[in-house]
Amino acid sequence: MSNPTPPPALSVNWDGETIIVSNVERELPPAPTGDDRGDVVTAGSSNPLTPLPVDAWHAVARAVVSPETVAVQLRQPKTAASGLLLEEHVEGATLHSIPSKAWLLELFPGIQPRTGMEDMTISDPRVEGRGEDGQPSTLLRYTYRDLEHLRNHVWQTIQGTLALNNYAPSILGRKVTRALITHPVEFSFEDGTESVYALVVRDGITRLASAWKVLAGPDATADRAATTAVDALFGTISPVKSGDAKPLTRRMAAGRESRRLALATEFSRGWSGTTPGLRSIQIAQTYTMPVQIAVGAQKHMGGLGLAAEDLFDDAMRSILASVHLEFKEWDQAAQNVEVATRALKRVMQLDLGGWDKDDLQVVYGLAVGRTPAKDLPEEYKDKAIPGTDLWRAVYLVHALTHPDLIGPLKEQSKAVKGDRRMSDKGFAGLLGPIVDQPWRSAKREVTKQARNAWGNGGVLTKDVLTTSWDPRPTTDFTSLVGPALSGDDDARCTLAVAGGIALIADKLLTRNVGSALLAPKDKGGVPFRADVKDVIGELARPDNELGLWTLAMAAQRFESERLPRNSSTTRQITRKSTAPEHANDYVHVVVDLSEPDHIARDGAGQPVALTQWDVVWASDESRARKATTRNTPADPPVLDPNSAAGPESRTPDARTGGSPTEHRSASPLPAQRAAAEHQALKEALDDARRALDELTAIEPDMGTWPPLFTVDVLTKLHEAAQNIQHDLYQRLRAEAEAAELEHQDEEGEEVEEEGPTLEDEE
Repeated sequence: MSNPTPPPALSVNWDGETIIVSNVERELPPAPTGDDRGDVVTAGSSNPLTPLPVDAWHAVARAVVSPETVAVQLRQPKTAASGLLLEEHVEGATLHSIPSKAWLLELFPGIQPRTGMEDMTISDPRVEGRGEDGQPSTLLRYTYRDLEHLRNHVWQTIQGTLALNNYAPSILGRKVTRALITHPVEFSFEDGTESVYALVVRDGITRLASAWKVLAGPDATADRAATTAVDALFGTISPVKSGDAKPLTRRMAAGRESRRLALATEFSRGWSGTTPGLRSIQIAQTYTMPVQIAVGAQKHMGGLGLAAEDLFDDAMRSILASVHLEFKEWDQAAQNVEVATRALKRVMQLDLGGWDKDDLQVVYGLAVGRTPAKDLPEEYKDKAIPGTDLWRAVYLVHALTHPDLIGPLKEQSKAVKGDRRMSDKGFAGLLGPIVDQPWRSAKREVTKQARNAWGNGGVLTKDVLTTSWDPRPTTDFTSLVGPALSGDDDARCTLAVAGGIALIADKLLTRNVGSALLAPKDKGGVPFRADVKDVIGELARPDNELGLWTLAMAAQRFESERLPRNSSTTRQITRKSTAPEHANDYVHVVVDLSEPDHIARDGAGQPVALTQWDVVWASDESRARKATTRNTPADPPVLDPNSAAGPESRTPDARTGGSPTEHRSASPLPAQRAAAEHQALKEALDDARRALDELTAIEPDMGTWPPLFTVDVLTKLHEAAQNIQHDLYQRLRAEAEAAELEHQDEEGEEVEEEGPTLEDEE
């Protein structure tokens, strides 16, 4: 028997690229029969290794392309324990899976861990596991508010995933080649809507979303691809007919099957002789997906002490972590969220640390964003607690760094990551993207610097980690300064955590402050180098009144909905906004203990905006004065025309800063000014490149209106860029010509120095 002739390779134009398509099949897989699907349900239900409810087996049977083959794999043979099921040993359990192919329209995206550190408009569902006779089940329950919440969550997951990555050209060329990891799920709803059963993808969500991008077409944006997916997965749900009350699961499945058959018809019509059109290629390459369906889990004897209902989800997350923490990495923030929340969940289930499980459940709810800040008074049964985002962060840090809890959390974090040690800085880095959850979106411009600061120790000062303290609820953080100065550790540590978080979140403390050592104040300079946790620890010393007031004022003025004016350098503010400076009245201020309201003011009576220099200065005035004196060049004295004495001593300039309450002026040397402006020019050009790249990245999400650029705007930007390019090029030519002339002069001088030779004299 001769082998079938392989399909010819085709070249297609896809979004301006030429894609070589190598494997378009002439026919799509046929629709399976009801009897074949029934065999899957029967075989799976009778296998003791796969204890799933009947509704879950129906979901598996609907999803697979070849149910007769799946039924064979599920039948338990007499000679082998697991038969043809794929075995995978993970921490605490053995998973049994079915390698198969599934219809694209039967796969729902699960929760995307990659976006766990982002501020998403649609909240994730509540996830609960199931246990059967002490053994874990691979069926999870995702609880949504209502069906619309599920639809919006699916749309957001696909749209957000495509905004991060897109494999559409690769999938168009050769389909999805690596199996998606899936398992059955029950979608339940708080509003009373009956449950829906389906398969969700846990690993391979980017491949799944990219397949929808291929099906949506070469011109489709991430938004449109997500809409295409939602319309197909949910479609028009047929109404309940009298006398034939089919469950919602079956009515939704019927809609998906109808849509799938319509795609098959469209595929057939798209062929012209022996050559498929682009639309047929799109359908062929995405019609089915390779999958690995988890259908059973066995708990290891003597393994993790997690409850049966929690073991499968932990095992599944372990598989994802092994892929995305070790091989194809999520970014650091996504890894940190995954590690920290898994570690906390394990501590809860293993009953470590001696905390009441109900109390830990509150902490877990705060950590994953399930419990909003406004519920703090109710959750902690204390009406004195303000329900604000900053107080959420304070109570979260207090709980996660409690002496009884931090040890087990570190141990479980090490186990999740596979590390041998976990430093305090490493643990602080895990907390950063959990603490900033409420203000990630509003303060996105400085999120990277803030998370770097957490990785540098954050607010985990020595006293916060070793002192037994409890948060002191108040609506006025400045009221805690007096008790803190009197030795009240509760007040002092509350100020350290709340004020430190505010300073970090608003970019007034950055990683290892001192990377811009002795740079100008308005460009993020600091008088000396120190870790973030050490600066906050020094600010919170019981004898540091200036430091405690700085923390209190920062916490009191903190807003989670926007950035203050002094989160950016003066140059950035000037570049990014043409609005008057007073348009943003949110600003952190310098503390002046001699003033009645403790706010430093300039000559015009306006509050002086706080800088990182001022924060570091307040942490240790003595060290700051020594550092600035030691590193200040011996400039000529500055003449004060209003002084009868004539020349005065040199005053601290804009580079070295000086005391926060000293606002004298002096002129830096021309060479110093030139160096600063050289750096400013380079940073401005870097920022221009970054802004253009950012605009380009935003463009697919802009829709059709308003336009990203207009002709007038582009013309002005182009002219400005050309002017700078022209000036720099003229400078380059002039310097190059001068260098060439100097080189020629040097060669001429060398000839003259040799003098006349003996032959010349003769």
